[in-house]
Amino acid sequence: MKRLNAARLTLLALLIVAPASSALAGNFSAVLNGRSIHVGATDEWNEDNVGLGLEYEFASESRWKRQVMVNGFRDSNDDMSYMAGAGLHRTLFATDRLNGFYVDAGVNAFLMTRTDVNDNRPFPGAVPSLSVGNRHMGFNLTYLPVKAVERLLDVQMMDDTVSGLFFLQFKVDISRLLPND
Repeated sequence: MKRLNAARLTLLALLIVAPASSALAGNFSAVLNGRSIHVGATDEWNEDNVGLGLEYEFASESRWKRQVMVNGFRDSNDDMSYMAGAGLHRTLFATDRLNGFYVDAGVNAFLMTRTDVNDNRPFPGAVPSLSVGNRHMGFNLTYLPVKAVERLLDVQMMDDTVSGLFFLQFKVDISRLLPND
């Protein structure tokens, strides 16, 4: 049932953005949520964070890139979590070789739901992010420092040995699959 809800969320997002895609000059990516690493954890956590999402990067001639994203995935407790947010990244390296290889770094701010935080009501967050890829595909890597989360949300982690959390996503450009005029 929870996987069905994630699929519905992604389908709904696609139906909303597809009609607008011809008016938008940026790039759409399908995001496959994948893996997390609980740094220093002694407890067992779900680190297979399967899920789907969308990312839209606004067209820009600058080294600064703006993007919006939405996704749903299985969290560390094996429950569904949902996130919607925006990011600001700077291109650190780019070349036309290797189909437009790039390395971007920045920050993503978001609203997220989790069953174990705030009774599944949305809460804010911001994380540093690194994106590496080319025009066709890439990887997003984010880092969540546990101490910052505990201070922001006034919660204590269930596993106090975890010092941070890395989260890896794979993305594939789908702009060419969407209708354009």
